[in-house]
Amino acid sequence: MKIGELAVATATQIETIRFYEREGLIPSPGRSAGNYRLYDDSHVRRLIFIRRCRGLDMALDEIRTLLHFIDQPGADCGEVNQVLDDHIGHVAKRIRELRELETELQDLRSRCQSTSPGQACAILRELNHPQVGALTPRPTSDIHTHVGAVHRRKAGGQ
Repeated sequence: MKIGELAVATATQIETIRFYEREGLIPSPGRSAGNYRLYDDSHVRRLIFIRRCRGLDMALDEIRTLLHFIDQPGADCGEVNQVLDDHIGHVAKRIRELRELETELQDLRSRCQSTSPGQACAILRELNHPQVGALTPRPTSDIHTHVGAVHRRKAGGQ
């Protein structure tokens, strides 16, 4: 099948398929006499696996590790368990961070209970002049970007 058919079969955008090829997650397909990429069922299965992992918000390196075990079915899968355990830890940390963020946002929202001109808005005033210890930005080293990168994903569903 051609790339457009693979895209339809897996509900994946063509650019995302090409991205996964460039990243080495999907093996390069054969070519037709007209130089079209030709994919087969193994590409469909692999792409569905990758998409499922991405749906679980796994990083590309985690997916690479898991794909290694698919490609080496006789290998001990202890590392697969470790990948999942580590990922669960990332998710738990991100949930804690999101709860802290929610509390900060609720605190900020509670500062303004009615509408007023922008210059008198307590929320805008607080954001413009944060007090020491209140609503101050977290150092970037404390922000976990593994799962947090969800908001920064490129177009194309990668």
